[in-house]
Amino acid sequence: MSDTRVNQLRRDFPILDQEVNGEPLVYLDSGATAQRPTQVLEVERRFLENENAAVHRGAHTLAALSTVAFEDARETVAAFVGAAPEQISWTLNATDAINLVTGGIRIASAGRGGPRAARLAIGEGDEILITEAEHHANLVPWQELALDTGATLVYVPVNDRGTWSVEDAAALISSRTKVFAFAHVSNVTGLVADAKRLTELAHDAGAVVVLDACQSVPHLPVNFPAIGVDFAAFSGHKMLGPNGVGVLYGRAEMLDALPPARTGGSMISTVTMEASDFMAPPTRFEAGTQPVSQVVALAEAVRYLESVGMDAVAAHEAEMGQLLLAGLSGIPGVRIIGEPAGVPRAGLVSFAVEGVHSHDVTQFLDSKGVAVRGGHHCAQPLHRRLGLTASTRASSYLYTTREEIDRFVFAVGQIRGWFGVDA
Repeated sequence: MSDTRVNQLRRDFPILDQEVNGEPLVYLDSGATAQRPTQVLEVERRFLENENAAVHRGAHTLAALSTVAFEDARETVAAFVGAAPEQISWTLNATDAINLVTGGIRIASAGRGGPRAARLAIGEGDEILITEAEHHANLVPWQELALDTGATLVYVPVNDRGTWSVEDAAALISSRTKVFAFAHVSNVTGLVADAKRLTELAHDAGAVVVLDACQSVPHLPVNFPAIGVDFAAFSGHKMLGPNGVGVLYGRAEMLDALPPARTGGSMISTVTMEASDFMAPPTRFEAGTQPVSQVVALAEAVRYLESVGMDAVAAHEAEMGQLLLAGLSGIPGVRIIGEPAGVPRAGLVSFAVEGVHSHDVTQFLDSKGVAVRGGHHCAQPLHRRLGLTASTRASSYLYTTREEIDRFVFAVGQIRGWFGVDA
């Protein structure tokens, strides 16, 4: 996108037009939470002011309007990832979505859920494959599932740059692999995994594939059915939408087989004092009162992204990622995590400054008006493998400008001198 186009988009994000510590804000923490355009904020407000009511639960006018908006949003979000409406269920966030999958497999592994669930059962002698680069949301639930079922948790190791390859994963996929769960895009290294090829390899071995799509759906054109994954998860707050809403995608036959890990009202067809029957997907996975206004706002965020064009978003962020890499690569004492400049990656870069803790790096940059993320980014094993306790991450989005990248790089270049460790 041209500078003119990016600056036009920025006018839709009032939060970006402010000063922090006396400096114009440079927001490079979209990998954690993206900012919301006025259009998304206004849609949620209008819904709450005019249509707010419980969905699927009343015959009055507001209930009908609310239900229509709720289900229209499902169609919009589903189409954005190439899915049918019945293939996506609303969750609290991506972590919640992954836990619904592991929880359902846990129930199936205990012999419950009926004949269809049996295909998901795992136990001793089976393996759950992940990678050493996973976000804790796609690690801890699988650890717990392995402990509960007796399955073995196996991981694809990363190299000295913190990345892994299709070949690395293929070497570990076997007839014992029952689940392969991995991130489409790493939130630390920016690695974009070949999800389609990896899915094919896992399916050839009879494994179920679960995709953490938190860092791909907001930034790349994504079509889950075309990739072929069995389940996928992503969050609203990383794609210009609100907090408190996420999405679980599943292939129809896999959703039919997955027992609900969360039960209660709204997801049942019949309840007696002795037993309950559950509704078909996607309602089966939507127990209790849903985040209706957040769902409506997420659909508006999708429409906003579609108006910009996901190809344009991806191209812009690829450029921003290479600018970040090129700028940081020229600064002495800065160690970049991930592949070097020139290798395709998402629009984010994590790095360590020699002699300065990431929290100090973050605070120094904040004093210059630059917002970045410091810490282990919910990826402690990856950092441990690289000999780091933490790193600093700069992550771009469709509203990031080249001038902001320049300001960030200039500020990073001052850090070691300011802390007296540049000798």
